[in-house]
Amino acid sequence: FVCPTRYCTLHLMTIDSRLPKLIAFDLDYTLWPLWIDTHINSSLKRDGDTLNEVHDKHGDIVAFYDDVPQILHRLRAAGVVIAACSRTTASALARQALSLLTFMPATRFFDQKEIYPGSKITHFKQLHKKTGISYSEMLFFDDELRNKEVESLGVLASWRSRNPEISLEETASSSASDGKTL
Repeated sequence: FVCPTRYCTLHLMTIDSRLPKLIAFDLDYTLWPLWIDTHINSSLKRDGDTLNEVHDKHGDIVAFYDDVPQILHRLRAAGVVIAACSRTTASALARQALSLLTFMPATRFFDQKEIYPGSKITHFKQLHKKTGISYSEMLFFDDELRNKEVESLGVLASWRSRNPEISLEETASSSASDGKTL
């Protein structure tokens, strides 16, 4: 099990009891290949029954990376709480994209959405407050090292630069050596 996207590709060969109770994903360049607040200029719409693709009035497309739908399906089947955490200034567009990017009609995969400017610490404090899940049972995938701050809460974070493939098992093993467990 590895983080998604071109920054980190999520391979779901096995999902086992070592998964945390909550997995949170950043959006921009973690679940989709753009910054929604700079690449998209207006409200979004989907053409008919097109899945995993919406566009703005200029034709700019928002779509999940190819492997994201499978990842979310597998996490949902495993009973993991799935959260979106983004500090974008285009909160309404990000929420609209998540509501329109369905890969099975009427299915919503994100149990929690913390999408607003500010510190990721605030996002995770809200996730903890809303779900009651302890920080040590949360895993966060992101591409920006500045969000490393969530580790101060006890959240296990997986940071990605360009194209690494580090498995959740490896992340769990290395965090266990640091005294953290999933």
